[in-house]
Amino acid sequence: MSNLKHLEWRIVVFFLVGALIVIADQLSKSWIRTNILPGHVLVDQGFFRIVHIRNTGAAFGIFPGQSEVLAAVAIAGVVVLIACAFFSRRYLPVLDSTPGMIALGLVLGGTLGNLVDRLRQGSVTDFIDFKFWPIFNVADSAVTVGIIIIAYSLLRVMLRESE
Repeated sequence: MSNLKHLEWRIVVFFLVGALIVIADQLSKSWIRTNILPGHVLVDQGFFRIVHIRNTGAAFGIFPGQSEVLAAVAIAGVVVLIACAFFSRRYLPVLDSTPGMIALGLVLGGTLGNLVDRLRQGSVTDFIDFKFWPIFNVADSAVTVGIIIIAYSLLRVMLRESE
């Protein structure tokens, strides 16, 4: 019974984090689409600006015009993320923890947030611009933070095992 409770808590954390990211992402993008015309800037403070762009490609603008292919890849990614959450105890023990489930939930939420845009609009709404980095959104940030947490966790395990 203890293992079942542990699994249930982990899965709740995973899906809750994912849902919160999708909600925050979609609300922020909706506000941008409603209040700023594509290509226009709302705030420009030197190194930072809020600008409305539509991205038909992937991260960093690669693969422009490939929204359908990227949507299919995102759907496959969502399936893999859900499988990782359910089977992490057996196959990915490093992720069998609250931080691991938070990390997977961040990646899930970010992937779903951008997938919603691709399916509804054929492009992703991006708006955060630090000028030295490609323009991004809440979903992109969540995926990046989730991947960093996963990479850090894997690195810690590898370093521990090499001692």
